[in-house]
Amino acid sequence: MSNVRPTRPADVSQRTWLLVHPKGIVVRREGDAVAFPTDEDVAQLAIDVSGAHHLGRLEGSEVDAFAVACNADVELPAPLVVSNLRELFIPLGDAQFWLAGRAAQVVDWASTHRFCGRCATATERVENERCLRCPACGLLSYPRISPAIIVLVRRDDRVLLARNARSTYGFYSVLAGFSEIGESLEETIVREVREEVGVEVTNARYFGSQPWPFPHSLMIGFTADWRSGEIRVDGEEIAHADWFPADALPPIPPRLSIARSLIDAWVADIHATRAAAEVGK
Repeated sequence: MSNVRPTRPADVSQRTWLLVHPKGIVVRREGDAVAFPTDEDVAQLAIDVSGAHHLGRLEGSEVDAFAVACNADVELPAPLVVSNLRELFIPLGDAQFWLAGRAAQVVDWASTHRFCGRCATATERVENERCLRCPACGLLSYPRISPAIIVLVRRDDRVLLARNARSTYGFYSVLAGFSEIGESLEETIVREVREEVGVEVTNARYFGSQPWPFPHSLMIGFTADWRSGEIRVDGEEIAHADWFPADALPPIPPRLSIARSLIDAWVADIHATRAAAEVGK
């Protein structure tokens, strides 16, 4: 996705539409193929696109992407269906999944900031940037982005993985949590790991980052080393946690998530270390 250029749907000739429904994203499902709605679909649904949000131009194409809200009571003719954003994780692939995530976040921001949080006046769109302004008191509202750490904790040749108590997928993953006001990312790591599993960590190292539209996170990945303590799950967020070797991992998240990238990188490092040790014998 290229940089967002301020434009309106009528200003471009090729468009793709991200229709954000209260229960997910409207897509065209024909067999195993999943695609976003066309101009013809949007016209058939009689959706008002005057307030559409430009998301940018798809890389390597002349197609501009726009996001617009879709009412819950709209009747969707086949092959249009509503899909939960998480269900689109695999079938859409990287670029289109992140596009769908951006659409969901932008539409949610616009719908929850229709009125000024200071004086309750109806807000107005600001040209040339993603911003809503109060015409009465001048308050500016930008899309919310919530920084959260996600950390892989190592202990010798094992990794700390946990199963979330609210997860319906049964995956074991690395630990994560939101930063609090006045807290550095490194402090967030120490606090979250201590709160969730009772372990102390040290030597936090930056790994990478990833936007995560559930609902508006920026996941900032780290690795860290176990310092002390034994696992004691909190019983609220974490149902179970344990130390796992690289060759006996439990079910882990699918690819595309930074959690999986952290785990895969650790496994690769373990294998490389073992291979080097064998060569050195």
